[in-house]
Formats: sequence, C-alpha cells, structure tokens
Amino acid sequence: MDSPRRVMMGAIRAADAPRGVRKGTVRRVFRFSARHRPRLLLFLLFTVISSVLGVTSPLLSGRVVDAFVNHESVATVVWLAVAIAALAILTAGLGLAERSQSASIGEGLIYDLRRAVFEHVQRMPVAFFTRTRTGALVSRLNNDVVGAQRTFTSTLSGLVGNVIQLVLSLGVMMTLSWQVTALALVLLPVFVLPSRRQGRRMADLQREAAGLSASMTTQMTERFSAPGATLVKLFGHPEAEAEEFGGRADRVRAIGIRTAMAARWFMTGLQLVAALAQALVYGLGGYLVLTGELAPGTVVALALLLTRLYSPLTALANVRVDVMTALVSFERVFEVLDLAPAIAEKPDARPLPDGPVSVEFSGVHFGYPAADKVSLASLEEVAVLDRRGGHEILHGVSFTAEPGKMVALVGPSGAGKSTIASLVPRLYDVDSGAVRLSGVDVRDLSFAAIRGAVGVVTQDGHLFHDTIRANLAYARPDATDEELVAAMRGARLSTVLDSLPEGLDTVVGERGYRLSGGERQRLTIARILLAQPRVVILDEATAHLDSESEVAVQEALADALVGRTALVIAHRLSTIRAADLILVVEEGSVVERGTHDELLALGGRYADLYNTQFTPAA
Repeated sequence: MDSPRRVMMGAIRAADAPRGVRKGTVRRVFRFSARHRPRLLLFLLFTVISSVLGVTSPLLSGRVVDAFVNHESVATVVWLAVAIAALAILTAGLGLAERSQSASIGEGLIYDLRRAVFEHVQRMPVAFFTRTRTGALVSRLNNDVVGAQRTFTSTLSGLVGNVIQLVLSLGVMMTLSWQVTALALVLLPVFVLPSRRQGRRMADLQREAAGLSASMTTQMTERFSAPGATLVKLFGHPEAEAEEFGGRADRVRAIGIRTAMAARWFMTGLQLVAALAQALVYGLGGYLVLTGELAPGTVVALALLLTRLYSPLTALANVRVDVMTALVSFERVFEVLDLAPAIAEKPDARPLPDGPVSVEFSGVHFGYPAADKVSLASLEEVAVLDRRGGHEILHGVSFTAEPGKMVALVGPSGAGKSTIASLVPRLYDVDSGAVRLSGVDVRDLSFAAIRGAVGVVTQDGHLFHDTIRANLAYARPDATDEELVAAMRGARLSTVLDSLPEGLDTVVGERGYRLSGGERQRLTIARILLAQPRVVILDEATAHLDSESEVAVQEALADALVGRTALVIAHRLSTIRAADLILVVEEGSVVERGTHDELLALGGRYADLYNTQFTPAA
C-alpha cells in the first residue's frame, strides 16, 4: 500500500484544489512537451508493465500457499519461487528504468521551462521590473516550474498506473471471490472520507505556516541587505525586530508540532482501517476456506491484492486535485510567457552606421505605461493592477546633440531629465515623435546596435555580486587583462586595484557594497571605458559623492567623454559649464537652451538655478 503520508498529502492538496484552468492549457502543455514525447511513451509503457506485474505477484504468492497445502511436488514449489524471484528482479529493473525516464523527462522539462521563462523575462522592458516583485518572479522559475513538472512524472504515471492497477486488482479479486471483494470495499468510505476532513485542517495549518515563513523571509531579506542593515543600525530597534521575528518563528514551531501530531493520528487511523479491512478478508476468507468454497492460497492472494486495491482507489480520489494543481502551475508559467514585451525588436532591425553618432529628439511626447500594459497582478501580488499611468510626462521635447558634443540637462527633480535620458537606449518607447541615433529612429535599430553605441553611468553605480573582472567584462566579454587594467587606470582606480589582495579577482559584494561610493562609481566608468560606446549618458553620476571622490570621478569622466557624444544630467551646475548645449527642463518641456554664458546673460531660469547654488548666503 502507498504510504499513508502520500495519502495525507493528497488530502491536503484536495483542500487547496484549484477550481479550473483556462481552456486550451492541456493542449498547450502537450505542445510544449513535444520533444519529450518519445521518452514519455517509454515511461508510460514501463508504468503499465509494472502495474501488471504488481497484480501478478500476489497470485503467485497464493499459488505457493496452495502448493504447500496440497503437498505438491518440490519442483512445483521451486519453480514458483523462481518465478517470484524473477518477477521481483524484473519489477526492480523496471522501477529503475521508469525512474530514469521520469528523471530525464522531469529535469528536461524543468530546464525547458526555466530557460524559456528566463529568456523571455530578459526581453521585458524596464517598466516590467519596476513593478514586479522579484520574489514572485523567482517563484515562477522555481516553485511553479517544479509544480508543472509533476504533470509528466508523478501525476501522469500515478494516474495511468493506478487506473491499470485498480482495474486489474478489482477484476482479479472479483474472479477469485466476489463476496470477499464486496466486504473489503465496505470500509473504503471510512478510509477516504476522514482523509478529506483531516486534509482541510492540515491545509489551513500549512497555509498559515507558509504565510508566516514568507513574512520571515521578507523580514530577513530586507534586514540582511546592506542598505536594510544600515537602516536598522541607524533608526531600528534590534530588540523589537528580534521579538517580531521570534513571534512568527514561535508560531511556525507550534504549527510544526501540531502538524506532526495530526499527521501521526492521521497515519495511525489509516493504518488501523487498512488492518481492519485485512482482518475482514481473512475472517470471511477463512470461513469460506473452512466451508470448502475457497482455497487457502486464494485468501492469501485476496489479502495481498487488497493492498493494491485501496492504494489506487485513494490516490484516484485525489487525482483531479493533482492534475489541476500541476496544470495551474503550468498556467502560471505560461502567464509570464504570454506577457508580450512592450518593447520589441523589429524583424528587419538595422545596424547603426559607423562613425560618430548624433542624438536627436524630434517632437517627443511620452508617458509612463500603466501597470496593465507591462505587468501582471500575480507578479505584483495585488488583486487588481493599478490602472493609473499613461499621462504625458514629456511634451514635445526637441533637441540635437551633435557628434562628439556634450548636451547637459538641468532642472528641478521630477522635471523629466532622467526620462529623456532613458529614451536614448530605448528603455522605453516614445508615444509620439522620434528619438534618432545618426538619423535612424531607435525603434528601427537592433538591440545589439543600441547596446554597442550607447553607454550609461547612473548615480547608484550598480554592480553584481561578483569579481571586478566579471563586472568589467560584462561590457566586453572578450577583453584581456591588460585592457581591464587600462580601463581601471583610466577610471583613476590604479591605486585601489594595487591595494586589493586579489586584484581583478576581488569580489565587490552585493551591489558593490565592499567598495566606497566613489570607487563603485569609478568602476562603472571603467566599464564604460572598456565598452567604448559612441554615446555616453551620465545620469547624476556624481550626485552622491564627496568632494574628493567627485574630483576623481570628474577626471575619469573627462577621459570617458573624449570624442564621444554625451548627454549629461547634473544638479551641480559646476560640472556642466563647458557643455556645448545646456537644456533647462521643467515639467517635461525644454524651457531654455544655450551655452552657460548665454543662459546666464538671459537671466532666466538657468540663471536663477546657478545663482541659488553659487551665491553665498548673507
């Protein structure tokens, strides 16, 4: 008989059973699994043979008993023993073969799904990531993918195997003795119904424990990151944090104890019912043997077949739950795959012409897309997506950055400067108008052409938890160590590199927090120097640096901008005095333009900003 624990887990899943899946999901599952079908058919064949052999074994055992009772020849007993041994060896071999196919199909399907989801998510626009909870997205790659895989392994094999085993066992038992079979089935409701009731209780406990575990994970993730730990050190209350965490952990502990005891009672009850059923079989079967209506071996065969009758009946009672749960996992994976990227590369996308690159904005109007255009409610973990958004942020922005020239964007926070900069590498698409590189609309360029031409340095200087070498080479994987060191030198990091014990192989930590802010920022500049883009965008690259670090970064930037078209966003107006063109942006519009001297002479908004920063307080 299957372990009572498996029966219990089926009952728990029944309590949380999904009600349905979208039309066409099953058909799509089989299309997705097309390359695994040969292995799947072989897997099902092994399952069928194993089920048939499972029914044969009790009959041989009963035949051995009859041979003993009837004092048959030694040869007969020996041959029966050999047959049972051969059957056991064959069953074991089939079990290994079945497991091999199951593992190949399951792991292959997990690989296919994870690869498909990862590649698809990589194509999603930045707007998708600004809304999606990372944990929810990672869950699709882990929990839901593994849940979907169960469709082709345990669920499918269980369905086929249990149906065959049930039909064969019931048929053979009815042939041997319909009276004993009918009596054995009387206890079936006592076997199945309590499992459903207990399953609901266990599901409630597991649901609560899952929620508490998720809360603890969130608390740990937020508090154990470098920014979170700093915030706790500065403003937090460690004792209160520990008390809050301990309260959740204590409740999980209590639920664990209660679940363990409930499971023990549940298993004990099921084992008792199974034992009672066997007692009934032996009682009625023994009576029929004594009255001469049955052979002793038949009773033994019936008792053994009983274990192969209750198991599939109980499993099939929950088969819809298992199938639906697995299909829902598939549906959740398909939900991500079906979310079309809001920004897509054209089939006939063009490369960018060689030579210096100009940047042109022509009557650009833009509004950030609403959530329902770029996200999923399930990934944001909300009931309904926020439909706000879509209102216009930029209003007819037009300007040109000539090849090799610097254009600076200044203005108050929220004016739209970073939004303008984000349209050049096509992190978003304009609603109307056009952004052009060397006269070519960025929507007509290939993604590779844009990535190769445009380099961005942001104010946070994001780095991966990896080595300096890996973070630099991310911009140019074929770079040599000499080129990496030259880029570090150009970013004024030679002294830092010499002081590191492992040099280029030094791990920078999560988001680069093992480096200082200035070092982190200069490392991102080194990455730009290595990539050698023809257009450089600096988005508040020195906003959060001290004076000494700012000087070092400015020197590195000076090298990075030589011969390149530059779009620079800066609050500190001292950093953009030498710009060839300065644009003053307010409320999504360019309200002034000119050189530093021209704008000061104009005495308008730029002059006000400049005087505010550089006029000494009275």
